[in-house]
Amino acid sequence: MTAADSTGGLRDKVAIVTGGASGLGRATALALAKAGARVVVADLDAQGGREVAEMIDGHFRACDVSDLDANRALVDFAQEQYGGVDIAFLNAGVATGCGVGDDFDLARYRRAMGANLDGVVFGTHAVLPALRARGGGSIVATASLAGLAAVPLDPLYAANKHAVVGLARSLGPALAPDNVRFNAVCPGFAESRIIDHLRGMLSAQGLPVIPAELVAETVLRIVTGNGTGECWFIQPGRDPEPFRFRNVPGPGKPALV
Repeated sequence: MTAADSTGGLRDKVAIVTGGASGLGRATALALAKAGARVVVADLDAQGGREVAEMIDGHFRACDVSDLDANRALVDFAQEQYGGVDIAFLNAGVATGCGVGDDFDLARYRRAMGANLDGVVFGTHAVLPALRARGGGSIVATASLAGLAAVPLDPLYAANKHAVVGLARSLGPALAPDNVRFNAVCPGFAESRIIDHLRGMLSAQGLPVIPAELVAETVLRIVTGNGTGECWFIQPGRDPEPFRFRNVPGPGKPALV
C-alpha cells in the first residue's frame, strides 16, 4: 500500500508537475492522477506534455521554467482551470554538458542553472501565493544524489543540485508558519532523458537504472506525509528515506574533533 492509498488518496487536490512530458515528471503526473489529484503538466515538449495530460484527463501548459514570468503564467493557468493549487512538483531539469575548464560553455552553463536551480526558485516564488490562499500545501523539488555527494565528472550539475538541497533544508522551516511543506527528492541514476548520454557507461559498469515509478512513489509519500525540509535519497537496494545530515557544524554547536 502506498502512502497515497493509506491516506485516502489525493482526490480534488490540484498539482503542477514541471518537466512532466517524460521521465520522472511523467511517472509522477500519472501517479498523482491515479491517487485522485487533478494535474497540470508543464514542459517545453508540447507533444509529450499533451500526451501525458490526455492520459490523465488533465491540462498541459508549455513552460520554460528558467523564465520567471512563465512560472507565474503556469500558476495562473492552474488556478484558472482548477480554482487553486495544492501541490507543486518542481522537477524540470537538464544535463549540464560542460565543465569549468577548457570545455566550459557559457550557454550550456546558463541553460543548466536556469532549469535546475532557477526553475526551482522561480517555481517556488510563483506558486507560494496560490498555496497560501489554500491554507498551505506541498512543494517537492527534484535534486539528486549529486546534491548529496561529490561528482568530479560533472561539478556544475553537482553545484546546482547541492543548491536545491540547501534550498529544501532552509525553506522547510522557513515556510512552516504558512503550512507550506518544502522537500526534495534525491534519486541516483533514474529513468529520464538526463541519463541518455550515460546509458552506455551505466550498462558497461553494471549500474542499475532506478525506475521512474519508484521516484514517483517517493514523491507521493512526501506529499502525503508530514515532513518538511527533508531530502529523500533514492538508491538501488535501499528503501527511500530522508537523508540524515549528522554532525553538521553550525554557529550554535561545538567544534567537532
